[in-house]
Amino acid sequence: MAQVTELSYYPVKGCAGVTVAEARLTPAGLAHDRSFMVVGATGRFRSQRRDPRMALIRPAISDDGARLTLTAPGHGAVGVDVDTEGDRRGVEMFGRAYRGIDQGDAVAEWLSDVLGAASRLVRVPPEHDRVTTGSTPGTAGYADGTALLLASRASLRLLDRRLAERGAPPLPMNRFRANIVVDGWDEPHTEDRARRITIGDTDLGYAKIAIRCAVTMVDQGSGRKAGPEPLRTLAGYRRATGGGVAFGAKFAVLRTGRLAVGDEVAVSEWGASEL
Repeated sequence: MAQVTELSYYPVKGCAGVTVAEARLTPAGLAHDRSFMVVGATGRFRSQRRDPRMALIRPAISDDGARLTLTAPGHGAVGVDVDTEGDRRGVEMFGRAYRGIDQGDAVAEWLSDVLGAASRLVRVPPEHDRVTTGSTPGTAGYADGTALLLASRASLRLLDRRLAERGAPPLPMNRFRANIVVDGWDEPHTEDRARRITIGDTDLGYAKIAIRCAVTMVDQGSGRKAGPEPLRTLAGYRRATGGGVAFGAKFAVLRTGRLAVGDEVAVSEWGASEL
C-alpha cells in the first residue's frame, strides 16, 4: 500500500520548510505554504538559485497565520505580526507581476542582514487570484508552479543508485523540497502517471511533471551550493521533451480537507508519463 511518509510546507518561498505529521489542505496547497516571499529592492523575488543562504532561514507560523517568526544561525530571531490589510506593492516572479503586502521594516532589516542585500518580506493578499497552469488548473500562493509537489521514495532510491554508480553519495529528499512524499510504489516515478489521487479526505489532480532547477544543488543544511548533483545524473535518464530534467510531479487541489503521515495514497485515474 502506498502511503504518505512526509508532509512539509514552506511558509516563506525559498526558505526552510516545516515538516508536520498532519496538515490542512487549502485550494492553494498545504496551509501557509509559500504565503510569504522575500523580494529585492525592485520587487523581484529572491530564491536559493542566487541566495542559497535562504535555506538557513527557518520560519515558524502560528496555526491561525497571525504570527510569523524567522530564525537564522548567527542572527537570532525576528517576529512579525502578520499584516493582511496593508498597502499592496508590486512584486515579480518569473517575469509575472503579482501583488504583495509588505510586512514592515524590522523583518526587512533582519532579512537584509542575513542575506547581505536589501530585502523585504511580502505576504499574499487575501484577494490573490492566481490561476496555475497544467493538465489540471488550480491556484497557489507564491509557489513556483502549482499548489503541491509530490515525490516518491522509489524515485529517490533510483536516483541514489545512479549516483552510487558515479561514486557520488546519496541525497536527502529535502533537496527536492516536496510537499508530499510517498512510499510504497514499486516503480520509480509512478507519480508521473498518477492523474487523480485521494489522500485522507482530499483529492489531487495532476498538473505537470516537475522540471528541476539549480535549487536542487543547494545543501539545505549548510545553505551552500554543492553541485553538480543531482542535475548531472538526472540529465542521463530524466530529460523532458520540453527541456530540462524532471523529478516529482505537481498537482492541483480538487478537494480540500486534512491529510496526515500514514494516510493511504489511492490513485483512481492513471495516464502516460509526459517525460
